[in-house]
Amino acid sequence: MRALQATGDPARLVEFTDIPDPVPAPHEALIRVEVFSLNRPDYLYLAMPDTDYRPGIDAVGVVEHPAADGSGPRAGQRVVMHVPTGGAAAERIAAPTTQLAAVPDTLTSDVAAGLPLAGMVALRLLRAAGPLKGLNLLATGATGGVGQFLVQLAVHEGAAITVVAREHDPWAHLARAGAIIAHDVDLLPPGGFDVVLESVGGRLGSAAALRLRTGGLFLWYGQASAEPLTLDFFELFGGGQSMTLRHFVYSGLADDHEDLTVLLHLAARGVLQVEIGHRGDWGQTADVLDSISRGNLRGKAVLEVR
Repeated sequence: MRALQATGDPARLVEFTDIPDPVPAPHEALIRVEVFSLNRPDYLYLAMPDTDYRPGIDAVGVVEHPAADGSGPRAGQRVVMHVPTGGAAAERIAAPTTQLAAVPDTLTSDVAAGLPLAGMVALRLLRAAGPLKGLNLLATGATGGVGQFLVQLAVHEGAAITVVAREHDPWAHLARAGAIIAHDVDLLPPGGFDVVLESVGGRLGSAAALRLRTGGLFLWYGQASAEPLTLDFFELFGGGQSMTLRHFVYSGLADDHEDLTVLLHLAARGVLQVEIGHRGDWGQTADVLDSISRGNLRGKAVLEVR
């Protein structure tokens, strides 16, 4: 069967190859892939030297053979899958049934494929923040895929959310979804927020900590700037005093099948909207990865396996 694999060439990260059809383990279903979406981790893994990574973390397909152990969806059922190890950019994949969920008939495959990774990060991050109704949240680095879901879910649950974004960043869609946009974190009031959702690091992340109320929660889920946080014990008396800092990683916190099902139903009800910035054929994957590397892609890229 055909699949995409790493080339080791930074100028063109993937190419087609022929590999044997997968042989499912008893707990895995064999799925014919229809579409997959690309995430920034796909680019990061493919850009690593000497990688053998195959792209495709999030995808939608049809079950050809259900799991032999009787778990999971039936043959012919359309499913969304979340495969953290990649490999869904292929004609077929064997995936554990714990990482699958049936797609509602009212939801398109493109939308469903754009949900899993970013949606689960946002869902679990806000779950870690506790009951959201009435909370005042501050988010950094939220103009990408995770951010669109953070804003939509927070507003749906009754929280107020402020997003720090540079003026030239793509933030208008977040404002339309209900976020307050701040271009300068230093102009925000010290002690004005219950929870900080931080994914940038460096000076911005460190300054965001000072905006927490006394006893607030700092959820640290990324470091996009590649610079660490720098916190000063005495500065925190002016904002962020007695805060709790939690290093947050989305994996291993909940059942993927259950959370995928939650996300699909929220999308089917219109609570979650997926912004799709590129639709195309999987032959365009290398070009789309280049766009991701340059920060030129707004929204999700969804590619059809033909």
